[in-house]
Order: sequence, then C-alpha cells, then structure tokens
Amino acid sequence: MAEEDNNMKSSTVNISLNSDLLQGIDRMARYEWRARSELIREAARMYIARKKQWESIFAFNANQVKTRSLTLSDVGPAIRQYRRNQGH
Repeated sequence: MAEEDNNMKSSTVNISLNSDLLQGIDRMARYEWRARSELIREAARMYIARKKQWESIFAFNANQVKTRSLTLSDVGPAIRQYRRNQGH
C-alpha cells in the first residue's frame, strides 16, 4: 500500500481535532513508530473500507429480502431457527 501511496497525487488538508483525540493519535503513532499523517491516512482507508463492506452487506440483505419475499416478522424466527441449528 505504501508504494501505491507514493505513486498517487496527494493533497494537504487542514482539520480540527480536539486535544484528547490528537493526543490519542500521537500516542498511537509513537507506539507504532509511524508518522501522525500515516496513522490518519490508514484510519481513513480503514473507515472507507468498513463502510463499503457494510454497504455490501446491506445490499445483499435487501436483495435476499426481495428475492425471498421476506418481511420483518420473518427475521426473528429465522434467526432463532438458525441459532438452534448452530447450537447457540
């Protein structure tokens, strides 16, 4: 990923952070022997990836509801049945 970052055009941005958040960022950056900027870049990449993953999950679920003609009242019993089958 680092090589990818070096080949991409970068921009400088100014953001406001409260002092507690900034101290936490700096503490983690020192602990991981990284620059503050790299820590923030990674956090942003992880946030975006997580959001995309959740969007994909919700889209899959919406498709399942539509193709299986499910209703909200079908969800609870389906979860309970699944858990019984899994031994939970």
